Amino acid sequence: MSMETDGLPKLDNLIFGEIQVLLSEKRTSLAALRTGIAVFALPLSVLSALIATSRYYSMEKVMPLLAPLLLLNLGLVVLGCWLVLRSIHRIHHYEHRIRELSEKYRAVAEFIE
Repeated sequence: MSMETDGLPKLDNLIFGEIQVLLSEKRTSLAALRTGIAVFALPLSVLSALIATSRYYSMEKVMPLLAPLLLLNLGLVVLGCWLVLRSIHRIHHYEHRIRELSEKYRAVAEFIE
């Protein structure tokens, strides 16, 4: 292996580059997790507002408006759960891949941990 100007072998730079990509993907998954939590929390806040103001309206009179709203809230809850679960799965995948790289290349492991 030839040495570059900074003293690190090219293979180490390649591994560092791969780890940087994995960390940026992990950061993106964390942003998706944050979005999923926000999407999941929106229907809960709408439903709590409806429950808090329920004494001011009759369920029978507002059911044509309430049914589509509840259906939309159900869709948002499903979307939020999917985003959260997918993000958690991807984060674990990236952490596992980084751990594999640090075990395979011991010279790089000291900078990761």
